[in-house]
Parts: sequence; C-alpha cells; structure tokens
Amino acid sequence: MAALSEVQRLQARVEELERWVYGPSGARGSRKVRGSHSQVCSVFDLATFLVEDLIKYLDPEYIDRIAIPDASKLQFILAEEQFILSQVMLLEQVDALVPMLDSASIKAVPEHAARLQRLAQIHIQQQDQCVEITEESKALLEEYNKTIMLLSKQFVQWDELLCQLEAAKQVKPAEE
Repeated sequence: MAALSEVQRLQARVEELERWVYGPSGARGSRKVRGSHSQVCSVFDLATFLVEDLIKYLDPEYIDRIAIPDASKLQFILAEEQFILSQVMLLEQVDALVPMLDSASIKAVPEHAARLQRLAQIHIQQQDQCVEITEESKALLEEYNKTIMLLSKQFVQWDELLCQLEAAKQVKPAEE
C-alpha cells in the first residue's frame, strides 16, 4: 500500500515536471522552458528532487524496507539471537585483550625479528641434521640386524656341526 502511494506520488511529480517543461498541452516538440529565473530554479529543484526519489526507489534495500514488515525483521533478529550473543562475547574478549597488544613485549617484536630469523635458520639446519642422523641410524640398524642374523646363522651351523661330531664320537657329557 505505502509503496503504491509513493509510486503514485512519484508519477505525479514527473507529470508536474513535464507540465513545467512542455507546458499544459504536453506537446514535446520544440518548446523550451521560458520564464523567470525563479521558475527555472523551481523546475531544476523539482527535477533534482525527482532524481533523488528515483535513486531512493531503485535502491535494492528500499524494496526490503517496504516489503518486509517490522515483525518479520524482529523475528529474523530473534532467530539470530544466540549467534549475536556469541559474537558479542567474542568481541568483549578481544576488547579485553587489546591492552596486551599495546604491551612493551609486543612493541619490541620488530627489534627481535633479526634474532628470530637467525633462530629459524638454526632450527632448519637442525631439522636437516636430524633427518641425516635418522637416515644414518636406520642404515646402521639395518647393518646391525644383518650382522646379528649372519652370526645367528653361523652359531646355528656350529651347533649343528658340534651335535653331529658329538653324535659321531658318541661322547657323553661328563656327569658330576
């Protein structure tokens, strides 16, 4: 309803402007605006107000303002109440932490940037060394396992050989 009356009001203003520009007959031929300076200013003012109203009515938010009743807007806000409250709590936490951002420790960060860069380089070097040591350790463990495996096989072979020799001589262990 309100939108329709505003459109009708806008249309009436356009018609009034056309009457000022083209005259009462509305012929749009070669007629030019004639009259006193105040009449020309009035036509200009009317055209300015008309353009401002057109801009207002063409704004997408204007449609939302007139199409969505206040009760619906209230329901939207109430539906988001918990989210809004959580955001308020987070903003309060941020506000409480703002003094820490102004602390001397935070302000001194640029002074420590060079030291931090050096420490980062040392850390990267140590990581590289750690990878190398890990690879070397794996290789040593593999060699150790191979050696133990070969020694175990050798001891098994010697045990079998010893058992065969004892069986051949039929030597019995000494009893005490």
